[in-house]
Amino acid sequence: MRWRGQELGVADPAALPGLERLDGLVRSVTTPEFAGMTFHEVAAKSALNRVPASSAMPFDWTVNPYRGCSHACVYCFARGTHEYLDLDAGHDFDSQIVVKVNVVDVLRRELAQPSWAHEPVALGTNTDPYQRAEGRYALMPGIIDALTESGTPFSILTKGSLLRRDLPQLVDAASRVRVSLAMSIAVFDDALQHTIEPGTPKAQARLQTVQAAAEAGFRVTVFLMPILPHLTDSIPALDDALARIKAAGAARVVFGALHLRPGAKAWFLQWLDREHPELVSSYRGLYPGAAAYAPQGYRTWLSRRVRPLLRVHGLDGHDEDDSPRGTPVPGLAARAAVVTTSRGRAAADRLF
Repeated sequence: MRWRGQELGVADPAALPGLERLDGLVRSVTTPEFAGMTFHEVAAKSALNRVPASSAMPFDWTVNPYRGCSHACVYCFARGTHEYLDLDAGHDFDSQIVVKVNVVDVLRRELAQPSWAHEPVALGTNTDPYQRAEGRYALMPGIIDALTESGTPFSILTKGSLLRRDLPQLVDAASRVRVSLAMSIAVFDDALQHTIEPGTPKAQARLQTVQAAAEAGFRVTVFLMPILPHLTDSIPALDDALARIKAAGAARVVFGALHLRPGAKAWFLQWLDREHPELVSSYRGLYPGAAAYAPQGYRTWLSRRVRPLLRVHGLDGHDEDDSPRGTPVPGLAARAAVVTTSRGRAAADRLF
């Protein structure tokens, strides 16, 4: 193990650009257990993040213990946020992970403020709280305790099977506050999943986590998204996915088409050119120029394809487009806004 100590507020000429004066940087850590990854431990000033009123997200508060994500999902909407640190939205997002090591203590202080109104808090709305770093830092148990003890309801959205570690604690929490659990499973073909989400557990491992949570008494939502045009949107693929979701005991499905936000779009198109060059022209037609969303025509077509299959499998569910702000959809990460106005950097930092 190699440790590189940092002094707070002192520039380190050897640091990555953007991190040499990262506010609160304590140290950067590399270890053989996580080859190719660096954890940048920071002392955060805040834990609760207020979501701007203009956001499409159906919740007002988030907690994000990590920035960057080792799940390395090629399409991840949050990639662009790493550019606020002068890191790139590609490999750096996957391998340079910012860890808010004091997040539990800060969260407890904020939740104890008389002004805190015990509004719902969403976890997993930026980067995954159960990514690989959580196995090392174990921040989530303290976060769960802090929210529960303060009487604050919360939701978790994850792709991580590590959620199973905390199920007994979550069961106890759910006896005192409202707890919503959601698992994101976009790709059910193992070969495709390995190339497009190389750091995530396989779909079957996530389905087993859904089953464990359902058996523990939770009504688990599965986010079948992003659905990838020409790759995962066929009737056989959707039918297989929904059958497996139903068999795992999920109660509800939220589905939606791929988004390609700034930062993620270029990285995804590089992957597509490498892995599926025959689809590049089709995707450029669906997502021309700076367009982040598939056209309404495609989304309507997709909805008409999925809804009958939901009924066939006896699953409650809806299109992500049917969730206006204020609807309590747990951890609606795919709707998270990356602000691109002149105030974008400050607004994004408040979110993360």
